[in-house]
Amino acid sequence: METPAAHGTAAEVFLVFLRLGLTSFGGPIAHLGYFRDAFVTRRRWLDDRAYADLVALCQFLPGPASSQVGIAVGLSRAGFPGALAAWIGFTMPSAIALVAFAYGIRALGDPTGAGWLHGLKIAAVAVVAQAVLGMLRSLAPDRERASLAVIAAAIVLAVPTAFSQVAAIVLGGLAGFLLLPRGDAVADHAPLPLTVGRTTGVIALTLFFVLLAGLPVLASATGAHLAALVDAFYRAGSLVFGGGHVVLPLLQSAVVPPGWVSNDAFLAGYGAAQAVPGPLFTFAAYLGAVAGPAPDGWLGGAIALVAIFLPSFMLVIGALPFWEALRRRASAQAMLRGVNAAVVGILLAALYDPVWTAAIHGGLDFALAAAAFLLLVAWTTPPWLVVLLSAGTGALLALV
Repeated sequence: METPAAHGTAAEVFLVFLRLGLTSFGGPIAHLGYFRDAFVTRRRWLDDRAYADLVALCQFLPGPASSQVGIAVGLSRAGFPGALAAWIGFTMPSAIALVAFAYGIRALGDPTGAGWLHGLKIAAVAVVAQAVLGMLRSLAPDRERASLAVIAAAIVLAVPTAFSQVAAIVLGGLAGFLLLPRGDAVADHAPLPLTVGRTTGVIALTLFFVLLAGLPVLASATGAHLAALVDAFYRAGSLVFGGGHVVLPLLQSAVVPPGWVSNDAFLAGYGAAQAVPGPLFTFAAYLGAVAGPAPDGWLGGAIALVAIFLPSFMLVIGALPFWEALRRRASAQAMLRGVNAAVVGILLAALYDPVWTAAIHGGLDFALAAAAFLLLVAWTTPPWLVVLLSAGTGALLALV
């Protein structure tokens, strides 16, 4: 089946997603709520059941789920130009803001020891803790999946490498397939609002795996920093299930141990990423801009941003022709539940190292983290405001 005729223009898609990119605070779950209001309730580009199917597909794939839903909506509305327009509109505002923040960090020189920086790192503790709590409730609500989460965390903490994170995800999927209850297959569902031909899907998936396997070989063979940079961010965009905060440990293990980015600068950028709207994966633009050696700055930020989102394009296009049949199977649903539980464990491990170990050094640090967590969870304060309050409090504590 070939792609149906588009119903709108890329310019129309770009303007709608630019507005969302400027106003969508709150992380991927909140983004999906904004999308539903924009495309189901107000513009009626999709109906509710078709939108739910699209969300289910993107939750199944690795990468940033809300951005992938946006890419798919743009594809359904205006074809491949619409998919690109949706991504640019939704991603550009936060990417520009974070690259500008990277320039500010570099202009200030070594930020180690700055009170506002320590406040940003403490804010990251609260934000990640909130993410762990929310994901634990939704993705590991029973003892079996909670146990899988803890086992995954233990694996990642015992062997702190990117490969251990992949191993935890694979083991989680295998455990889900073998041990978790199957339930009923999905028999009644709305057809997706767009399709691509199976040939196009196979080409996209083939290219995805060729780059995933070939970029590390290229980086090793050439020794070029550019190849290593593209490989690191492409791999992060390819292997992270759950999106959002879960990309933190994979990026940290990719850019901090080689010395491209200091751990303090990494956590400062992560804290700043909570204060901007749009997808958290634009954190890659900050890392590419602040990293060394060249390419860095605006060029490095653009390269890192494209590299981390490129897998999303290929996976969405590649998976669409096959999703209809796959999601009917109860075994696939059980495997996905195991993968999601492992994702919770990976984020739990990241909460301890590097987030907690780099930020909490005493009682006052813990008190500020607890206050930030309280604001997020109990008072439902916007994350950007919690970040600013934490940075300001950190600066005040440094003075006294």
